[in-house]
Parts: sequence; C-alpha cells; structure tokens
Amino acid sequence: MQTKPFRIGTRGSPLALAQAFETRDRLAAAHDLAPEMFEIVPLATKGDRMTDRPLSEIGGKGLFTEELEAQLLSGDLDFAVHSSKDMATRLPDGLELRAFLPREDVRDAFIGRTAPRLLELPHGAIVGSASLRRQALIRRLRPDLEVIIFRGLVDTRLRKLAEGQADATLLAFAGLKRLNKDDVPTELLDPKEFPPAPAQGAIGIECRIGDSRIQDLLSAINDGPTYDAVMCERAFLAALDGSCRTPIAGLATCHGEDLHFHGVILTPDGQTEHAVEVSGTLADAETLGRQAGEKVRHAAGPSFFESWT
Repeated sequence: MQTKPFRIGTRGSPLALAQAFETRDRLAAAHDLAPEMFEIVPLATKGDRMTDRPLSEIGGKGLFTEELEAQLLSGDLDFAVHSSKDMATRLPDGLELRAFLPREDVRDAFIGRTAPRLLELPHGAIVGSASLRRQALIRRLRPDLEVIIFRGLVDTRLRKLAEGQADATLLAFAGLKRLNKDDVPTELLDPKEFPPAPAQGAIGIECRIGDSRIQDLLSAINDGPTYDAVMCERAFLAALDGSCRTPIAGLATCHGEDLHFHGVILTPDGQTEHAVEVSGTLADAETLGRQAGEKVRHAAGPSFFESWT
C-alpha cells in the first residue's frame, strides 16, 4: 500500500503545471486517492532558461525534458507529465511514454493584432512564431509576410504581441484552453489547410520501463484513441528523424477500429511540400506512421532534406 505521495515531475510554466494538476486529479479520481497522495515537483529545464535563440540552434526538443528524465531514471520522480509534441522521438534508455490523457483540440490558434485572420493580414505584416512548422506553413499561405522568432511562455508571447513586436502570432489552441484563455484567438486554423504538429494537444506521461507499480497506476487514465494516434504520429516523425530543426506536420484520427493519417513535410520557405495519407487499423498505428514517413521521404528524394540541415 502506498504510504508516501507519488512524485509527479513537470516543467514549472503555468501550462505545464495545469497539465500536471489535470493528471493528478484524474489519477486521484481513478484510484479513489486523496489529491495529497500526489506531489507535483516543478523543475526548470534548459529550454525554459534559454529563450534568446531558436530551439533548432540549441539542441531541439530534448531541452524541455532532460532534467525531468534524469530524475525519472534516478528514481527521484515516479513519473513525468509532458506536452507530447515537445517530446523527442527517441527517449532515453529505460523510459517510455506510458499513457496519454484524452486529446484536446489539435488546431493552431491565430491571434491577430492588426487583422483577425491570417489571410487578411496586410502585405508585409510581421508574424511571430518559434515553430519551424508554423513558419513554413505561414510562408506557404502568405509568402509576403515577414516571420520572426517568438519564444517564451504563453503570456510572454501575448505580451510581445500586445507591445507591437508583431502583427500576429500563433499558439496551440489546446494550451490556451487549458489556461482558460480560449477567448484569445481571433481565428482557429483548419487542420486541413494548416496541419498541426505531431502529438499536438496530447498530454503524455513518461515513466520507467518495468516499473509495474507505476505502469498499473497510469494505465487507469490512458485514453486508447489518443495513445494510438500519438504513437502513429511519433512513428512518422521518427522515420523522418523529426526534431525542432524540421518543418513536419501530421495528424492521425481514429474512427472505431480504423485510423487515418495525413502528414506533410515542407521546406523552411514553405514553397515545396510533400504530403502523404495512409489508412489502416488501430492495431497497426505505429507501422502506419512509419510507413507514411518512409513513403514521403522516398517521394521527396534526398535533395529535399538538404534544406533541413
């Protein structure tokens, strides 16, 4: 019987803490435990501290998880809660993504200061975004716009926008909803025209492989369709060696026992793209994602990827 609180690792941002508290509340309800049986342990990560440069220049997605994963491996944490789209495709030996909460809205939110819609921005307007995927998709739709780097927490980016550092910015609608800021967007972008990042909107929970006590604890709150969709999308990323250095979009949707995946890779200027669609069963989710990645890599040819380096 558990006598001391389970230790939940998380980044210390308001969004990360909201995700950790949601995880705690779901676990407490599922196992009929008091919330005090879960201790939330915020940690500052390199990605949080280094906000002056693009992630692609300082090490990519692992910068948001390194400290958490080190404490998982040492046993100082029982499990860690992440925004799944921030997770590297290759996890440290001994760790796994064990569970996912039900996925939130996957759409990107456009927040316009000088126009309410992306296509209505004036010629040459400035859009702030730290995501290479969003930058490429913006340039695909509006090559006339100037795209600048916007990093920082949600409130930091909204403050920069209000100060006039850009005419617009984009954020994940899921994060805004979790922060009770779902009234902030001026437009929600259609995933068919502006596909999301793989695993966007999904909260993932990471633990040690073979820790059956924690695995059983987490299994009670795992959402099956989200798990299958994210595993498909991460397999697509892995087949392309996807990271923060690469403009990649992908979305898997589940309908009963069936899964459909749509993925896109782009050059950073947004002017060349290759898309892929595959369908199959949930049981083959990871295989489908990997096959989609291999298919689009073959279609693009080796020269396409030179722009990613």
